[in-house]
Amino acid sequence: MNVFLKWTISLSLGAVAGFLYWYYIGCTSGSCAITSSPVNSSVYGAVMGALVMNMFKKEVRQSEK
Repeated sequence: MNVFLKWTISLSLGAVAGFLYWYYIGCTSGSCAITSSPVNSSVYGAVMGALVMNMFKKEVRQSEK
């Protein structure tokens, strides 16, 4: 799978997850820095999606001679 496609999918899924978190659970008083705004929550989710995708990065090893 193409690296660009992996990053795009992980960022998109993270942003959607962040938005859904804001929509269903978010802070309505405005005192929460991340979950009070749909933009902040979506950006945070996108960053978390990218970090999770980076955890499962396959390492390329050189074969021993």
